[in-house]
Amino acid sequence: MSIFEALMMIFFGAAWPFSIYKSYKSKSNDGKSLWFLLIALSGYMFGIIHKILYNYDNITFLYIFNFIMIFVDSCLYLRNRLISNRKS
Repeated sequence: MSIFEALMMIFFGAAWPFSIYKSYKSKSNDGKSLWFLLIALSGYMFGIIHKILYNYDNITFLYIFNFIMIFVDSCLYLRNRLISNRKS
Protein backbone atom coordinates (compact mmCIF):
# COMPACT_ATOMS: atom_id res chain seq x y z
CA MET A 1 0.00 0.00 0.00
CA SER A 2 1.29 3.43 -0.94
CA ILE A 3 0.50 6.40 1.26
CA PHE A 4 0.59 8.59 -1.85
CA GLU A 5 -2.01 6.47 -3.62
CA ALA A 6 -4.19 6.60 -0.51
CA LEU A 7 -3.88 10.39 -0.32
CA MET A 8 -4.66 10.72 -4.03
CA MET A 9 -7.83 8.67 -3.60
CA ILE A 10 -8.86 10.62 -0.49
CA PHE A 11 -8.37 14.00 -2.15
CA PHE A 12 -10.07 12.94 -5.40
CA GLY A 13 -12.93 11.52 -3.36
CA ALA A 14 -13.29 14.66 -1.25
CA ALA A 15 -14.75 16.61 -4.18
CA TRP A 16 -17.59 14.22 -4.98
CA PRO A 17 -19.81 14.80 -1.92
CA PHE A 18 -19.94 18.52 -2.81
CA SER A 19 -20.82 17.71 -6.40
CA ILE A 20 -23.52 15.26 -5.28
CA TYR A 21 -24.98 17.82 -2.86
CA LYS A 22 -25.04 20.51 -5.55
CA SER A 23 -26.70 18.18 -8.05
CA TYR A 24 -29.30 17.07 -5.53
CA LYS A 25 -30.22 20.53 -4.23
CA SER A 26 -30.08 22.53 -7.47
CA LYS A 27 -31.87 19.96 -9.65
CA SER A 28 -29.72 21.36 -12.45
CA ASN A 29 -26.86 20.06 -14.56
CA ASP A 30 -25.18 23.45 -14.98
CA GLY A 31 -21.44 22.95 -15.24
CA LYS A 32 -21.76 19.16 -15.41
CA SER A 33 -20.83 16.80 -18.21
CA LEU A 34 -22.21 13.29 -18.50
CA TRP A 35 -19.21 12.35 -20.63
CA PHE A 36 -16.85 13.46 -17.87
CA LEU A 37 -18.76 11.43 -15.29
CA LEU A 38 -18.72 8.34 -17.52
CA ILE A 39 -15.00 8.71 -18.21
CA ALA A 40 -14.28 9.08 -14.48
CA LEU A 41 -16.47 6.03 -13.75
CA SER A 42 -14.54 4.03 -16.34
CA GLY A 43 -11.21 5.10 -14.87
CA TYR A 44 -12.23 4.02 -11.38
CA MET A 45 -13.64 0.75 -12.74
CA PHE A 46 -10.32 -0.07 -14.40
CA GLY A 47 -8.49 0.96 -11.22
CA ILE A 48 -10.67 -1.45 -9.21
CA ILE A 49 -10.02 -4.26 -11.67
CA HIS A 50 -6.28 -3.62 -11.48
CA LYS A 51 -6.34 -3.58 -7.67
CA ILE A 52 -8.30 -6.84 -7.51
CA LEU A 53 -6.19 -8.68 -10.09
CA TYR A 54 -2.68 -7.39 -9.36
CA ASN A 55 -2.36 -5.33 -6.21
CA TYR A 56 -5.23 -5.95 -3.80
CA ASP A 57 -4.96 -3.90 -0.62
CA ASN A 58 -7.10 -1.59 1.51
CA ILE A 59 -6.89 1.19 -1.07
CA THR A 60 -9.25 -0.91 -3.20
CA PHE A 61 -12.08 0.20 -0.90
CA LEU A 62 -11.29 3.86 -1.64
CA TYR A 63 -11.56 3.12 -5.36
CA ILE A 64 -14.92 1.43 -4.77
CA PHE A 65 -16.17 4.27 -2.55
CA ASN A 66 -15.20 6.89 -5.15
CA PHE A 67 -16.81 4.81 -7.90
CA ILE A 68 -20.06 4.72 -5.91
CA MET A 69 -20.02 8.48 -5.39
CA ILE A 70 -19.52 9.14 -9.11
CA PHE A 71 -22.27 6.63 -9.91
CA VAL A 72 -24.64 8.51 -7.57
CA ASP A 73 -23.69 11.82 -9.19
CA SER A 74 -24.33 10.26 -12.62
CA CYS A 75 -27.77 9.10 -11.51
CA LEU A 76 -28.52 12.61 -10.24
CA TYR A 77 -27.38 13.99 -13.59
CA LEU A 78 -29.95 11.79 -15.34
CA ARG A 79 -32.64 12.73 -12.80
CA ASN A 80 -31.91 16.41 -13.30
CA ARG A 81 -32.08 16.01 -17.07
CA LEU A 82 -35.54 14.46 -16.71
CA ILE A 83 -36.62 17.33 -14.46
CA SER A 84 -35.27 19.84 -16.98
CA ASN A 85 -37.04 18.12 -19.89
CA ARG A 86 -40.35 18.11 -18.01
CA LYS A 87 -40.09 21.86 -17.43
CA SER A 88 -39.57 22.52 -21.14
